[in-house]
Amino acid sequence: MNAYAAITEDPRHALEKGLEKVRAGMLGVQGSAQHMQPMTHFADWPQNRLWFLTSKDTDLVRSLSPGARAHFCVMDEKHGFDACLAGHLTEDLDRARLDEYWSPVAAAWFKGGKEDPMLTMLRLDLADAALWGSTGNPVKFGFEVLKANLSKDETPDLGVHRVLTF
Repeated sequence: MNAYAAITEDPRHALEKGLEKVRAGMLGVQGSAQHMQPMTHFADWPQNRLWFLTSKDTDLVRSLSPGARAHFCVMDEKHGFDACLAGHLTEDLDRARLDEYWSPVAAAWFKGGKEDPMLTMLRLDLADAALWGSTGNPVKFGFEVLKANLSKDETPDLGVHRVLTF
């Protein structure tokens, strides 16, 4: 099922499956004047949270303030899926989560392993998410573009947009 159909049918499920298909996205703190940064995410759907492993000396961690709102954006062109998730971002070194998410890839970034003094975690408590899904059908794409070009009042209907609140 493509993202267009999945988001139309069940946006929450489409979001969960969409995030499973992408390795990373861009995370940024609203109002910090810092650029968004690429981060690998770990989803905790029962708690409506995303987790990230990072270093305490990053601009992202330094820009945090109490109640900081952040955005995490992902794009999956192959599946026609885009999402922007928002919520409150907090530094939270949860040792149980760290054990769950630790991997050889994470170990490559932290030479002191799970005890590296610079290692920390960020927790994004989700408030809302915007999802976009586009059709993967080339016939529909061609038809919609043709229809739009034949009428000054038409625009192509090639996608769906939904907003979720957590």
